[in-house]
Amino acid sequence: MSIKNTTSQIRLPLLLCVAIAAGIFIGANVTGGSNDTVNSRKSAFKFREILNYIDENYVDEVDQDELVDDAIVAMLKDLDPHTVYIPAEEQELSHSQLQGNFEGIGIEYNIFRDTIYVVAPLSGGPSEAVGLMTGDKIIKVNEELVAGIGIRTRGVLDRLRGPKGSLVTVTVLRKNVDELLDFEITRDKIPQFSVDADYMIDAQTGYIKVNRFTATTFDEFQLAMSRLEEQGMTQLILDLTGNPGGYMDRAIKMADEFLAGDPMIVFTKGKEFRYNQEHRAGTTGSFEKQPLIVLIDEGSASASEIVSGAIQDNDRGLIVGRRSFGKGLVQMPIDLSDGSELRLTISRYYTPSGRSIQKAYTDGIDDYYHDIYGRYESGEMYNADSVSVIDSLKFKTAKGRIVYGGGGIIPDVYVPLDTVGNSPYLNKLFTSNSIREYALQYSEDHKERLTDMGYDYYFKSFAINSAMLNELIQVAETNDIKYNAKQFGHSKELIKLYVKAQIARGIWNNNGFYPIWNQTSEIYNEALGLFDKAKSIEAM
Repeated sequence: MSIKNTTSQIRLPLLLCVAIAAGIFIGANVTGGSNDTVNSRKSAFKFREILNYIDENYVDEVDQDELVDDAIVAMLKDLDPHTVYIPAEEQELSHSQLQGNFEGIGIEYNIFRDTIYVVAPLSGGPSEAVGLMTGDKIIKVNEELVAGIGIRTRGVLDRLRGPKGSLVTVTVLRKNVDELLDFEITRDKIPQFSVDADYMIDAQTGYIKVNRFTATTFDEFQLAMSRLEEQGMTQLILDLTGNPGGYMDRAIKMADEFLAGDPMIVFTKGKEFRYNQEHRAGTTGSFEKQPLIVLIDEGSASASEIVSGAIQDNDRGLIVGRRSFGKGLVQMPIDLSDGSELRLTISRYYTPSGRSIQKAYTDGIDDYYHDIYGRYESGEMYNADSVSVIDSLKFKTAKGRIVYGGGGIIPDVYVPLDTVGNSPYLNKLFTSNSIREYALQYSEDHKERLTDMGYDYYFKSFAINSAMLNELIQVAETNDIKYNAKQFGHSKELIKLYVKAQIARGIWNNNGFYPIWNQTSEIYNEALGLFDKAKSIEAM
């Protein structure tokens, strides 16, 4: 996900793209202009000229808007992988994901066997208010059949999202109810949370999982920190694994919470001087000296790398996991005249030691995003010695430790990928959504009993038995997943953990899910024993 520098979010007309989108010629008078400006005007004129010839003379009717969109996308392919064009119809969804809220009916849902299931009505949302329940199957939306038609996520969003105050009728099939039920729901603003979980691992160790950096992330993070500190937290695991990034200034604020004084957090350099910026710490945080471990992996990118790079280069905490994605480019959002958006790379960012962690993209976008597969093939995912570093990109942290630039943040403690217990059958259980489907049904059928036992007892004592596993196998078979006894036996313990975690999510939400799910994470488990090492870095 692109980093947006919202500290000074600039909205400027872009000569070429606005001219193309509007089909007109825009720019300053050529007289006295720079060579670059003259060339841009010539290029824009050439494009308009060709477009006019096509419109007036081409043998078949064509959609000019579609031609222009395709031309823009083709043009951007020759730039970096993070300069992107977002058509008007996709722009609202893209923005809502970063703004941390959207307008709709307020449900978490999943699609099982071509049917939309309500996983949970969001607390305080309009669906909860009218009585929509976990396990309800959505059959119609505004009298339009949505079950059994091959609907996908985009189709669900198009039908259920809408402006605040608008009405939508949702028809559901509910277990043990013979007739379909109609619910008239008034759409409202629905918050999306970027802090997935915050809980105490033990009497002193807190854990916070951040899934992306949105407009609300820092506020959510501060609330999570306050809750954990009230429970006695004196050391923290900040989990940024799989976090693709987001807003740059939220990452800067988060890093500032951990850094005393005014050390550098990140700086940027662009072709134009106005894009050269320095961002330093300065706000006094409540957690500037306590032991800190940050978890990263190959899915941690962009804003996640700003936080982990600032912590590492300032010797503030321990970075644990695997090499991060490697995105060190900053995008500026530019609104175009038709409601579409261009996210244009305007600068590179550098960690405090001067590292650019941007990986190479000269071999094309496919190779760029398939770099992760290359890490598997090279052995990097399984062995720290296979991590390639470039000696010419060697830098030093504030206290003299060696770090490297040129392609992601290399952790202080490398944790190889653990494939013990994996199998093709387990993968199929995931990709078919069979585990989640079974767990959702089980948690709904046994909600009262599970709630009464309480989470502490569930976490320590509840066991997934053979009868439950057989029921899961039957659910999988209805999803066309053929049972494989050997692979099932190989993955059995992992399957039990995954089922237990998903059942907990149905009753206690993410704070019930992650303490169990994290038992399967090799990075998390390794980090639990590394706080002495984290303390030694701070004490250097």
